[in-house]
Amino acid sequence: MKLNIDGLLVLFPHDYIYPEQYSYMLELKRTLDAKGHGVLEMPSGTGKTISLLALILAYQRAYPLEVTKLIYCSRTVPEIEKVIEELRKLVDFHEKQTGQKLPFLGLALSSRKNLCIHPEVSSLRFGKEVDGKCFSLTASYIRAQHQQDGSLPSCCFFEEFDAHGRQVPLPYGVYNLDDLKAYGQQKGWCPYFLARYSILHANIVVYSYHYLLDPKIADVVSKELAKKSVVVFDEAHNIDNVCIDSMGVNITRKILDRCQGNVATLQAAIQQIKETDAQKLKEEYQQLVQGLREANVARETDIYLANPVLPDEILQEAVPGNIRTAEHFVAFLKRLLEYLKSRLRVHHVVQESPPSFLKDIFEKVCIERKPLRFCAERLRCLLRTLEIADISDFSPITLISNFATLVSTYSKGFTILIEPFDDRTPTILNPILHFSCMDASIAIKPVFERFQTVIITSGTLSPLDMYPQILDFRPVTMATFTMTLARTCLCPMIVGRGNDQVTISSKFETREDIAVIRNYGNLLLEMSGVVPDGIVAFFTSYQYMENIVASWGSWRTFSGTSSSSSRRRMEPRRAWPWRSTRRPARTAEGPSCCRWPGERSPKGSTLFTTTGGP
Repeated sequence: MKLNIDGLLVLFPHDYIYPEQYSYMLELKRTLDAKGHGVLEMPSGTGKTISLLALILAYQRAYPLEVTKLIYCSRTVPEIEKVIEELRKLVDFHEKQTGQKLPFLGLALSSRKNLCIHPEVSSLRFGKEVDGKCFSLTASYIRAQHQQDGSLPSCCFFEEFDAHGRQVPLPYGVYNLDDLKAYGQQKGWCPYFLARYSILHANIVVYSYHYLLDPKIADVVSKELAKKSVVVFDEAHNIDNVCIDSMGVNITRKILDRCQGNVATLQAAIQQIKETDAQKLKEEYQQLVQGLREANVARETDIYLANPVLPDEILQEAVPGNIRTAEHFVAFLKRLLEYLKSRLRVHHVVQESPPSFLKDIFEKVCIERKPLRFCAERLRCLLRTLEIADISDFSPITLISNFATLVSTYSKGFTILIEPFDDRTPTILNPILHFSCMDASIAIKPVFERFQTVIITSGTLSPLDMYPQILDFRPVTMATFTMTLARTCLCPMIVGRGNDQVTISSKFETREDIAVIRNYGNLLLEMSGVVPDGIVAFFTSYQYMENIVASWGSWRTFSGTSSSSSRRRMEPRRAWPWRSTRRPARTAEGPSCCRWPGERSPKGSTLFTTTGGP
């Protein structure tokens, strides 16, 4: 289908289009024309993704100098794969209509865990282990040692990519994660670094929120993306939580104990390098005197432990003298750890602001604000100088250094909360320090300032005016679209009492009441006897669902004749067996199309699930 959207020719890969899809593309076109930000709400299931991709692809082809790239951010890997498949169908439709190969590159990007094809590394279970092992094989100093001693381990896939892959661009097409891995296997190149290198040349990039919102990742992956890119945050109804979580830090006693081992390892490594190659420490000291920006010239594989966002004026300064030498910095870390240990010796909740925390740490252990601000970057420089191979072991001390940098950088928008008990074990003393971000706009502010158009979209964004307030930006377009229905198919009904006139409610105080459980069962039983198709019953949680269904089973609630022909299914806790619980789609062709083999009645089944389920 060819559409005229405010003068723009849009190829739409379906024979029909909903009115809300047309209106959605119209508002999106106006947002792109204004080179501003937008908030668009359209219900799930109405074709929001394909509408957005179709219009922006048409806009890119019509105005290639105005919009150079689409950065599509989604939440999970399955959602990323779904967007890529929609994009593949759209590109195929363009090529079918034009009769020629479209000069277009679209790809998905995910973590090393999802893209690695190295036999040893890809077999590791956790993402941090994969990242650490990858770093131990691809860091510049590790590769330099491998050139001198061929017996040392290295990654042949990265070596091949570094030697040949950078000169050969990724062929035009649409690549999901499996396509990238297959291409990497064919060429012998690392799919992860191939994807990271190719996003600079791609027309559409699909990846996770964290590649833009988490400063520790965005500084590595997304810092070179063009300003004339369009950023889309899909399913963005919880984007404020993502922003807050990306800037938060949680510190426990276990982490501090592991930090002690990290510091001891650093101290031993410093002593060893002083005895074998003291010139390295001298060169690092001279670089730190000149400033951090000059000291941070490193290969892309070394930028794994990136520091949180720091003001540019700080990066241009020289590192404070009391943490320039390696020995002084290790002593500084020891004092910081001892102070944090003392703060975790609490028996009641303590809340304070970052300025109050900085004042207290200065009074007790004489640590000033300025060296704290350089802590994360100073640790990173030291790890590079010491040529630490397994860098994943140093994640605890990295977390502490990131906390030191954050708490000394941001005086507003954060709070420090020290609790004596963990939520999971409220009766066992297990202190935890929460450095919580209270302002979601801090993490997303660089995105709004950097890119000319940012689209916040989801199926549930009401009230619309709340998101510009909590994210601190001024949209040029705010619109909500309702679902077009051929008939009135929604009939809300609230049942407040059961047959015995007992109030029924799922609130926590009454949900275990026997009368409430019985009335819910009777209500579902009676509804299944009159509803011609299937029923979906939502519960507040998996545990509550299992307890209620067990109670109904013990009371033989569903043994009556009125529901003997209705099949009952429960949604599993894990996502992968979900396909086995689905029924064939019902049609209007007659009772025979609505029956399972051996089923005597055309009535549908009853699915028990949770409010966060399908």
